[in-house]
Amino acid sequence: MRSFEEIEALAAEKKGGAKKLKALLAEHNLPKSEAELKKTGDDRWLSMFTRCVFQAGFSWKVIDQKWPGFEEAFEGFDVARLAFLPDEAFEALLKDTRIVRNGAKIKAVQDNAVFLRDLAAEHGSAAAFFASYPVSDQIGLMDLMKKRGSRLGGTTGQLALRFMGKESFILTGDVVNALIRENVIDNDRVSKKNLSAAQAAFNDWKTTSGRSLNEISRILAFSVGTAH
Repeated sequence: MRSFEEIEALAAEKKGGAKKLKALLAEHNLPKSEAELKKTGDDRWLSMFTRCVFQAGFSWKVIDQKWPGFEEAFEGFDVARLAFLPDEAFEALLKDTRIVRNGAKIKAVQDNAVFLRDLAAEHGSAAAFFASYPVSDQIGLMDLMKKRGSRLGGTTGQLALRFMGKESFILTGDVVNALIRENVIDNDRVSKKNLSAAQAAFNDWKTTSGRSLNEISRILAFSVGTAH
């Protein structure tokens, strides 16, 4: 595994120089602080979980266009209300043209409301839990979201964390290929061994580079593929 300085130099070369790489990194906001994340309402976490779940395998543009309707149909994503969604309300949502009428994904909204409600009972708020969870163990958080949440495994949960402002990496195809190239992992299988190795590498690069996991993840992706 080469130093992150070398990987960053490779990414800069592929993107047309250090200035262009810096500009690309600046296109996305840095992670929010723990204090900022704690102030986020649990309804916003449920909203983002829902958005990422519905975007998975579907047109993001369509979801973006319909999103105001989602907010209306799910009444602002009130966690307590949606955790006890009655059958008649579920049936009404299946016919609601303001949203994408996918029964399994609509059910996931209720399941994730229960997940967030339980986190709030355990930690004061779900936001407090996510805010304080150590970024050095993102794979542990990913595993928890997959097991206790609904349809939050894979990149869906990772994207939700990123979009909410939690410092995080996203294991896109390019990032995985970069990890293979650096001999961090042997293949693209989502195994415990590979996830642990990836986390260790990200932690090491974060320490040595001073960059956030967000930046490290994007630089790894930029270091793969043809030059621009």
